[in-house]
Amino acid sequence: MAGRPREFDRELALEKARDAFWERGYEGVAMSDLVAALGIASARIYAAFGSKEQLFREAVELYAAGEGGFADRALAQEATARGAIERMLREAVLLYTRSGRPHGCMVVSAATNCSSQNDAVIVWLGEFRRARTKSIIDRLRLALKAGELKAGTDVVALGDAYATLLHGLSVQARDGVGKTRLLAMLTPAMAALELAGRG
Repeated sequence: MAGRPREFDRELALEKARDAFWERGYEGVAMSDLVAALGIASARIYAAFGSKEQLFREAVELYAAGEGGFADRALAQEATARGAIERMLREAVLLYTRSGRPHGCMVVSAATNCSSQNDAVIVWLGEFRRARTKSIIDRLRLALKAGELKAGTDVVALGDAYATLLHGLSVQARDGVGKTRLLAMLTPAMAALELAGRG
């Protein structure tokens, strides 16, 4: 008599899929890789998630709500823009360089280049990255209104600079640049905000 099939743990499967996509990117993970990583048949993956793309989108949402949500938390919780930006960059370095985990940012590295059939994935992740840039600019606008920054500070240019740096950290970490070296750039990175600050 055959045993009962293992109970399906959707959250655990989603975590395993997140890690696979984070490590190898959207197109770098085939359905056979997902079957191996999740330990369930492809039919059960399709039944639970609908498609590889939908599974990927859910995996990115899981990343953004958990580990990848460090920037949102820093921008919302810190009392000053300087504290928020510095915390965001520091936590990015710590996340992107963890031992035994995929390096870099899942949203930055998972689908920068894909075949035309996956254009929707590229567009969707681009929206994620643009939203991050906007959140940084919005936080700097609040700082300008609060008097933290000098009148006339170009918060769009400053926000773009920090978004570029944040996304660049992901590339550097993927390329093997270590935590100590990346943390060392925080001091020069914060210089632009200090120049824009009052006093």
